[in-house]
Amino acid sequence: MVLSDRDIKVEISSGRLVIEPLVAENIQPASVDVRLGSNFRVFQNSEHAYIDPTMAQPDLTRSVDVTDGGTFVLHPGQFVLGTTLERIVIPDDVLGKLEGKSTLGRLGLMIHSTAGYVDPGWDGELTLELSNVATLPIVLHPGMRIGQMSFERMSSPVERPYGCAELGSHYQRQHGAAPAQVLKG
Repeated sequence: MVLSDRDIKVEISSGRLVIEPLVAENIQPASVDVRLGSNFRVFQNSEHAYIDPTMAQPDLTRSVDVTDGGTFVLHPGQFVLGTTLERIVIPDDVLGKLEGKSTLGRLGLMIHSTAGYVDPGWDGELTLELSNVATLPIVLHPGMRIGQMSFERMSSPVERPYGCAELGSHYQRQHGAAPAQVLKG
């Protein structure tokens, strides 16, 4: 069951769902708008012949921080990692789903390739997988509404929430755009 604006407000006021900093106007009928943070990870294309997901490549991306009032230009065909401004904490009986804003999608901005699911137990900022599929550069402004999170109540709490030791969750409590971790097995 998707949580309505009323349910989202109840979850936030009880402290079970955390979205900080929260802008009350960003609560929509069945979602919460999230904003773009100021940290990006840009791929070092000229320094790598390929990407191997099973191998550590610590210098595959470099961190870029946009200063206050600054912008980030995403060029046609470019793929970078970004982050949400908000820290989000999800209880163990709720699943989050991240989607792009339709206005930005109509301009050619995709905010996630595969990572739209946010597991129960998640705590941290969300890394965005930003792609420009348009033919013109897109100017990104930190603080702009970049996506929307919807929340679904699960039939029961999960046995192993994201972040529990036995799962080996790589990205729990991340701050800023987090680079990919090495795939195992």
